[in-house]
Amino acid sequence: MSDNAQQLLHLVIGGELEDLENVTFRDLDKVEIVGVYPSYATAYTAWKAKAHQTVDNAHMRYFIVHLHRLLDPGQDAKPAH
Repeated sequence: MSDNAQQLLHLVIGGELEDLENVTFRDLDKVEIVGVYPSYATAYTAWKAKAHQTVDNAHMRYFIVHLHRLLDPGQDAKPAH
């Protein structure tokens, strides 16, 4: 990543859901933190790899959390420099 590239942190997590209708994990102690990534593209690559590993378990889901939006909620509304 170059020095001029904007860092937009993303978290990839996953685990087994109680049901397919809601995002409620069956066991919070077993929620996997895959990692924190500096861009959506790198987070997506990690998410896709984990999702493919668990494709046979319909209740297993992985998610990309936009940490940059939580850290700076007004960030998307700011004009580009």
